[in-house]
Amino acid sequence: MLQIEIISVVPELLESPFRHSILMRAIDKGLVTIQIHDLREYGIGNYRQVDDYQFGGGAGMVMMAEPLNALLEKLTDHQPFDAIIYLTPDGEKWGQSMANAMSMHQRIILICGHYKGIDQRIRDLWVTHEISIGDYVLSGGELAAAVLADSIIRLIPGVLNDAGSALSDSFQDNLLAPPVYTRPADFKGIKVPEVLLSGNFNAIEQWRENEALKRTEARRPDLLKD
Repeated sequence: MLQIEIISVVPELLESPFRHSILMRAIDKGLVTIQIHDLREYGIGNYRQVDDYQFGGGAGMVMMAEPLNALLEKLTDHQPFDAIIYLTPDGEKWGQSMANAMSMHQRIILICGHYKGIDQRIRDLWVTHEISIGDYVLSGGELAAAVLADSIIRLIPGVLNDAGSALSDSFQDNLLAPPVYTRPADFKGIKVPEVLLSGNFNAIEQWRENEALKRTEARRPDLLKD
């Protein structure tokens, strides 16, 4: 079973993603546990402070080291974690191969950044992976954490009804997925390719491979260079 602990200053943002659809079914099946921790419970003083001005001046606040350190010490007190991930725009860009690797882990911590980020000393002392989901900035790491969790959990055996579905997703073999069709076979004069109706599974697989290659060449040629 995969255990995911998420650290956030706005835990309410993460309530919906794990209460519906595939992620909820994975939790209900006992294939994954999700615990969302409110960092403010470990804040300093009467006001539960978790952020402060940055040394050297400049706009924006920084998440303080003490609250994060206290919570991380508590989470790791009785058990080691395979990965402690900090979601940050300057991290390594998340990809399918990384999701595949993370799905083999048993315990993962996700730290959601806010403001100008977290004190560098937490990154130095605790973080094993710094991850970005794209070249843009979000208001916080909660949405990125939900993206990571979804991309990892759906790969766990038993989560999807069809075990082969995740293996045929885009990026699994550095190719985009081919076009897909369903009924009706003729929609507004656009017909489903005859090969998909042929029942010849070898021909169908070859068609899908060719279409995946053509789509990748047209839309993401960088994947073929990799």
